[in-house]
Amino acid sequence: MNNKHMNILYIHGFNSSPLSLKAELTRQYLQQNYTEVTFHCPQLKSSPNEAIKQLENIILSKPKQEWYFIGSSLGGYFASYLAEKYHSNVVLINPAIKPFELFIDYLGQQINPYTEEVYQVTKSTMHDLKGYFCEKITKKYYMVMVQTGDEVLDYQQAVDKYHDCQLIVQQGGDHSFINYAEILPTIMKFFIHEK
Repeated sequence: MNNKHMNILYIHGFNSSPLSLKAELTRQYLQQNYTEVTFHCPQLKSSPNEAIKQLENIILSKPKQEWYFIGSSLGGYFASYLAEKYHSNVVLINPAIKPFELFIDYLGQQINPYTEEVYQVTKSTMHDLKGYFCEKITKKYYMVMVQTGDEVLDYQQAVDKYHDCQLIVQQGGDHSFINYAEILPTIMKFFIHEK
């Protein structure tokens, strides 16, 4: 690691929170093994535009420090956008590739099970999400981890998009990425050695 302070921004998925298991495992692992790293994991706004603004405000609050991103599911979609914009390394976990196509199944009222927030998914939500799609990616920024048993997203879409990147495909598992704690040392090696 260089002498710049290191920040990790964990971006949770749709209807999730900083209290999700992967977020908590990441926080605990860093506290135990990398006390010099600052961990950020905000409760994302339900609006895509507001969520991106929220994340960018966190990054811009420390503009001279190093930033690394971890994104899960929809958070992986946002993390990919931020990695390209800020030229940062990123780890994607079972990432959503084109969530704007999937949200047709979620139109209407949603309730976040962690926060109990009630909000609406509308067609404009899908339109806003599409605005953050990255057609071209910088392959050196990415490590992508998928499990073939993902019951929410088609893992093959992630494999197709990120095939030239560091890619970890585990057989079985599910959308939550079973045994995530075991892969945290690999994530940190990627961040520390690749920059």
